[in-house]
Amino acid sequence: MKDFIMQTLVRNSLGALLVAVSVAMTTAPVVAQEAPRVRYQEIPEGAYSVVAQVRAKPGKEDALRTATLPLIDLVRGDPKNLVYFLQEDRAKPGHFIFYEVFASQADFDAHNAMPYVQAWFAKLPELADGGVEVMRMAVLGVPKK
Repeated sequence: MKDFIMQTLVRNSLGALLVAVSVAMTTAPVVAQEAPRVRYQEIPEGAYSVVAQVRAKPGKEDALRTATLPLIDLVRGDPKNLVYFLQEDRAKPGHFIFYEVFASQADFDAHNAMPYVQAWFAKLPELADGGVEVMRMAVLGVPKK
């Protein structure tokens, strides 16, 4: 009887393990597909793009990073934002580059008027060396739909 119980437990454990692995393998791709992606086909020709940079004052690198990191989720959550990347120079910590794409300048201007953007700009005199330098660009070579 003891052997029968042990065999049943081992069989049930193996079955449960196989079911768990099977579920994990089928749900992982679904989760990956739900991740936000840049949809190049949705970016209109001439979309309004901004490349900007800001440099931290000496000793304020961590504070500027801390103030800036929340922008990633906030900007990407804006339905009018098409692309947003925040980057930091590996060789010069505290030197940040922003890459943003909006369908139009009006969309970008509305983004800049958001309270969280205005609050970030208000922190810059204390944290940034020279403010934000901005290049306003037009997106070229958009893939055909």
